[in-house]
Amino acid sequence: MTTTPPPWPGDPLPERELELAAADRAVDALCRTRPEGGLLVYSGAAGIGKTSVLARVRARAAERCTVRTTRADPGTTAVPFHTARALFAPDLADTGGLAALLGPHRALAGPALGLTTPGEEPADPQGVQDALVALTARAARRHRARPLVLVLDDAHWADGESLGWLAALGPRLARLPLLLVVAHRPTEHAAEESRPHLDALGTAARLRVTLRALSPEAAAGLTRRALGTGADDALGRALWDATGGSPYELAELLARLREHPLDPGADQATAVRELAATVRGHRLADRLGGLGPDAARLAWAAAVLGAGIPLRLAASLAGLSPGRQATATGELRVARVLNPGDTVDFTHPLVAGAVYDAVPRSLRTTFHGRAAWLLTAEGHSPAAAARHLLEVHPDQDPALVEQLRRAAREHLAVGAPDAARRCLERALREPPEHHLRAHVHHELGCAALLTSPADTVRHLRTALELPGLDDTLRADATFRLAQALAHNQQMREASLSVAFAAATTEPGPERLRLQAAHFMYDAFRATEDDGPGRSRRLAQLADPLAGETNAERALLTLRAFDGMLRGENHTVVAEFCERALTDGHPAPGLGWTDTAWGFEYPCLAGITYAWIDELDRAEELFGEAVRAYEISGWSGGHLAFAHMLTGAVLRRRGRLAQAETRLRESLRLADRIGTGLPVHWDAVCLLVDTLLARGRTADAQRLAEARGFGPPYPDAMILPDAPSVHGRLLLALGRTDEAVAALEAASAVAERGRHNPVWAPWRRDLAGALATRDPERARALTRRLRVDAERFGTPTALGMALGCEAALAPAGAATALHARAVAHLEESPARDELARARVALGLATGDRDQLHRGLLLARTCGADALAEQARSALA
Repeated sequence: MTTTPPPWPGDPLPERELELAAADRAVDALCRTRPEGGLLVYSGAAGIGKTSVLARVRARAAERCTVRTTRADPGTTAVPFHTARALFAPDLADTGGLAALLGPHRALAGPALGLTTPGEEPADPQGVQDALVALTARAARRHRARPLVLVLDDAHWADGESLGWLAALGPRLARLPLLLVVAHRPTEHAAEESRPHLDALGTAARLRVTLRALSPEAAAGLTRRALGTGADDALGRALWDATGGSPYELAELLARLREHPLDPGADQATAVRELAATVRGHRLADRLGGLGPDAARLAWAAAVLGAGIPLRLAASLAGLSPGRQATATGELRVARVLNPGDTVDFTHPLVAGAVYDAVPRSLRTTFHGRAAWLLTAEGHSPAAAARHLLEVHPDQDPALVEQLRRAAREHLAVGAPDAARRCLERALREPPEHHLRAHVHHELGCAALLTSPADTVRHLRTALELPGLDDTLRADATFRLAQALAHNQQMREASLSVAFAAATTEPGPERLRLQAAHFMYDAFRATEDDGPGRSRRLAQLADPLAGETNAERALLTLRAFDGMLRGENHTVVAEFCERALTDGHPAPGLGWTDTAWGFEYPCLAGITYAWIDELDRAEELFGEAVRAYEISGWSGGHLAFAHMLTGAVLRRRGRLAQAETRLRESLRLADRIGTGLPVHWDAVCLLVDTLLARGRTADAQRLAEARGFGPPYPDAMILPDAPSVHGRLLLALGRTDEAVAALEAASAVAERGRHNPVWAPWRRDLAGALATRDPERARALTRRLRVDAERFGTPTALGMALGCEAALAPAGAATALHARAVAHLEESPARDELARARVALGLATGDRDQLHRGLLLARTCGADALAEQARSALA
């Protein structure tokens, strides 16, 4: 993109030496034998000289580097990934190396970059962003001989999707052979959704510079350089006073004075002030009036269409013949409104903004409407034309509503839900025909699902209140409404929404789907009015089912999960899981990426397996989840949840160090999409539990405090039982009174009929805390723990219960109980529990072999404190 050269070409930019020296150092670091990438950010007001600084940076970098550059403009703000496409345009045009550049992310990055046709299903925005980051890394490595420099001017006008990609790229640049240089106005000039991305870029930058106005001395020097040594300091001071030291305005005034010198007898200060008024604001646009109506209409049309659009389309929009276009174009170039070239290219963003503001309001709306249809006729997609439709006044136009809906679908398919939301919100203002309003609200609710659960709830509730949705869409809207409510920690509302819909839906597949969702969200609640009653109703409905349809499989999955929580015999629970799956895998339609039923059902099957000691089955299911999400590019909350579940299996196996790594990765992924989500609570709870098992109490406490882990808990079940884990943390910290109170509160799970002693091991910890304070209560707790364990029947549950009983038993009886605990846990996949049991047996009997075997196993598990205890005993 060309720009008007300053009146001092080839000379150093005045008072920008430090800024350019910083860029030189960054380029030097990039070109070392071991390249070091980085990020430079230049900010400042309009006309302060950002573009001139970037032009010099580009010129210097181009001597040794491969430079890719673009400038955003107001017309591209609403076009998703426009800036990304512009920066990579030369690389994307290289068809020979394109496949290697896209790599395994072709399905995600291709549609966003305009290389492949978008699919029918929405793309995960986080997945698309990650794909672009990976593509950038590959591009940087391809250009290692001449390192890659990306330069973005006027980033405050870049589309939010591209800015999100650059913000995600920022922290990684130091490890890549890539330099990113960005210039933007103060963030208040950016769209609201873009401001956090600009702030993130500033935080990640190795250098962040705010450009300042030129000094009077610099203005005087530039005046002499442009007008000759005869120009005195008084004229330079008058120019500085008139422009405030703005490099752009100063350059414009000097260009005018070169063409039309001041009358020697005139008052210089007054003449300069009058001349300066013509290079800013509405007076700048007034220059068009002297050029004739054709030039004005062509400039207005160009300002509406935006940079990069062929001038022939601007002429068509303005209603000019080719001959009149040529004349008007020449006049606009002479007047320094447009740069030479065949596409729209204003000499400065201030000029473009002033011209756009000068377009009469009614004509501007007309131009935007005609521009949308003109671009569509040229073969552009609905999404490309949609930015113009957003500016058209509502007029009950069904065709416009349909085009906006198509554009929204295209935006969703490339991973731009915010752009889809803008289109659908504009469609509602048109408004749609009466029978389509519910459909548009439904689409808008679905579009906002990943970015704004509150907006999803509002629009889906409106869609359900309006006529127009058939049973399938009504069930889908209800299901997504419940998902959004659950995502927002409103489990009771989620349950009530599907319960009401189920009661008002005719018998059939959709009703069964809603009934299953009702049972599911009730099960997810931390509290409910009648947990045992719900379990009975679920058993009556699910027990006879064979698992022949997805509705039946969903109910059987819920039945297995509920049976696991209730502590029913593990073999019975496993049989329900078998009926719910197909050859051990989710049935078609109930898979990890199927949206009709949701990913919750395979999750519940895997969680059930994990807590009935069928860890191989659970690990296989959760491994499928991670692979499915990575292949599909779902790298947001779904992938975070899959990593959390895999971490849960590792924790259950006693592979504590690996579990910690996987759970921290889950938190990292979850943090990218928000805070306080269900996956955050689950991952933090499991991580605190894992750190306690490792003996790292201080780390567990810091994590709990930093993440707010503790009461009050959300109205959503946390994996595993959060009050039990919090009580164990308090015990480890020596805060016994608080721990006893927390563990007593944890007993509420028993009131709901949930007696799984492994999921909620509050009885074991409470019995230990009360051993000396209230021995009788402690013994009662261990007896009930033993009953629950024998009913559940897993080796882990039996070994844990016997170990607890042994810890409180008299010395004569303790040895046999410890030995039985070891025997059961040898059959259990929970290796850390076996290590603990062996050390306990060794300590009780003085058996050095048991202590040694416990020490080796504790080290393998990463149970550092237990290993130290065994080592000390052996010493």
